[in-house]
Amino acid sequence: MATKPWSGVFDRATDRRVEKFSESVRFDQRLYAHDIRGSIAHAHMLSKVGILTDDERHLIVTGLEEIGRQIASGDFLFRQELEDVHMNIERALIDRVGDVGRKLHTGRSRNDQVSTDLRLWVRDEIDTISARLESLQRAFLGRADQDAGALLPGYTHLQRAQPVLAIHYWLAYCEKLERDRQRLADCRLRVNQLPLGAAALAGTSIPIDRQMVADELEFDGILANSLDASSDRDFVVEFASCLATIATHLSGWAEEWILWSTTEFGFLRLPQEFCTGSSIMPQKINPDVLELIRGRSGRVVGNLMSLLVLVKGLPLAYNRDLQEDKERLFDSVDTVSACLELAAPLVAGAALNRERIAARLEEGYLDATTLMEHLIQLGVPQRSAHEIIGKLVASAMKRGVPLASLPLEELRAAHPALDETVYEVLGVERAVAAFSSYGSTNPHQVAHQLELWRQRLS
Repeated sequence: MATKPWSGVFDRATDRRVEKFSESVRFDQRLYAHDIRGSIAHAHMLSKVGILTDDERHLIVTGLEEIGRQIASGDFLFRQELEDVHMNIERALIDRVGDVGRKLHTGRSRNDQVSTDLRLWVRDEIDTISARLESLQRAFLGRADQDAGALLPGYTHLQRAQPVLAIHYWLAYCEKLERDRQRLADCRLRVNQLPLGAAALAGTSIPIDRQMVADELEFDGILANSLDASSDRDFVVEFASCLATIATHLSGWAEEWILWSTTEFGFLRLPQEFCTGSSIMPQKINPDVLELIRGRSGRVVGNLMSLLVLVKGLPLAYNRDLQEDKERLFDSVDTVSACLELAAPLVAGAALNRERIAARLEEGYLDATTLMEHLIQLGVPQRSAHEIIGKLVASAMKRGVPLASLPLEELRAAHPALDETVYEVLGVERAVAAFSSYGSTNPHQVAHQLELWRQRLS
C-alpha cells in the first residue's frame, strides 16, 4: 500500500491484475523529459509563491535533472505498480531527496499534469514533422533542374487528360505539403495553451502563479476554464487529423509512383536502395517502401477514428478513458515521421524515363481541350466547340493518328473558323504553351511559381 500515492483511504491493496490492466508506463514513459520539464517549472513557481524554500526548490530541481539523465541513459527502472511515468518520477524523486519531494505535487493533479506533458510533447512533434515536410518539399523542388522541360500526361479518372510540365507536377506536391504545414502551425496555436494549475478539475486554493509557469514553458496562453483544461483532448484529435491528412497525401503520391514505376507505365525509375526483390523471381525490383507508405496510411486514419470514438461520449471532467489516447497518438506520429523520413530521399533519388514518356506523349489526344478553347476564342460557344472537337477526335481515333495529322480541309469542314492558326495549339508542347491562366502549367507561369518556391524555402 505504501507505493500508492492515493492509498490513504484504502484498506486493501490493489489486485495485481488491476495493476497490469491499468498501467500506462510501458508507453507513456516517452513523456519523461516533458514531465520533468513541467515539474521543474512547477517547482520554480512553488518557490516563488512561498510553498517551497529556495533550498527545497534546489533539491527538487537537481533531483529531477538527475532522474532525467538517468532515464536518458537507460539506467532507470520503471515500475508497473506505480502506474505511469508521473508517479515513477515522483517516487524516484522522493527516494532521492526525502520528504521534500512530497511537496512537488502541491497545487496540481495528475489530470492537469498529464495534459501539460502531452501538450509539450505534441508541440515538439509538430515542429519535427513540419521540418520533415519541408525536407520533402525541398526534395520535390530539387528535381526542377534535372526535369526542366520534361512533359507528362496529366490524368483524370486515371485516363490521359492534358499535358503538364513535370515541374508543375512536383510543385503540386509542394502546395499540398505546405497546406499540411499550415494545418500543423494552426493546430500548434491551440496546443500551446497551459492547462497546469487546473488541478483535478476545479482549480486549487493554493496561491499558484500560472502565468509564471506558462512563461517558463513557453506557452502562448493559459486555458481559462479548469474543467475544460483538465479533461479535454481536442488538441490530440486535431493533431491526429492533421497527421491523417498528411498520411493520405503521402499515400496518393505513393500510389502514383507505384503505377509510374510499372512496365506498363514506365515513367519512373525508383532508386534501388528503396526497393526490394523477390525470393523466387530474380528479375523483380519491387516498390516496397512506397507500398508500405500507402498501407500505413490506413493505420493513421484508423487511429484518428479510434480517438474520435474515445472522446465522443465522455462527461466532464477527467475520465480514465483518456489514458487510451496516447498509444493511438504515438503510433500516428511514429508512422508519419517514418514515412516522411524515407519519402524525401526517395523523391530525390528517382529518375524520370524521359524518352519513354516522350515516345507516347502524343497518345491520348492531350491537346483536344486546347483545340476546343482555340475554337471558343474564335467565337464558337463552349458546348458547340466541345461537340465539334469531340467529332474530330473520334475521326482521328479511327485512323490512329493525332489531331495535328488531320488535314486542314477536314478541320475546316468541322467548322469554317478553323484555319492554319489551328496548328499553333496542336501537339502537346504547343498545348502547354497555349495555357495562360494563373497557376496553370504554362512554362512562364511554372517558372514564376518555381522561383516563388525557391525563395520560400531558401
